[in-house]
Amino acid sequence: MGDNVNATSQALRGYADNSVSTRSDRRREYDVIARVTQELRDGAVQRKTNFGFFAEALHRNQRLWTALVVDIADVENPLPKELKARIVYLAEFTSQHTGKVLRENASVMPLLEINMAVLRGLKHEGTAT
Repeated sequence: MGDNVNATSQALRGYADNSVSTRSDRRREYDVIARVTQELRDGAVQRKTNFGFFAEALHRNQRLWTALVVDIADVENPLPKELKARIVYLAEFTSQHTGKVLRENASVMPLLEINMAVLRGLKHEGTAT
């Protein structure tokens, strides 16, 4: 799994590095991802005492990744094809791993690490001050 996380971190850094969105769009994107990531982190802490909240947080994270894929599918999205493919890969990984978290009691850490890598990339580009 470590290789997957390293590959996803590289892909996510590229996402932020190559994006040509405006600063305000990036800031909104950062804020949404940060909020979903915090909810996922909070849900993971409450996993044993409030599984419903945890499951909802996983669902919101999955919706976030679905929205990212929808965004890059837009013909007017300026991201390079290779980067779009990486985002699709991350969305697929997120979907599969979310299922494992729910069914097999797998760790939520890879999902948090992916989101945090995106946030670091966006912050590096000067979106979060």
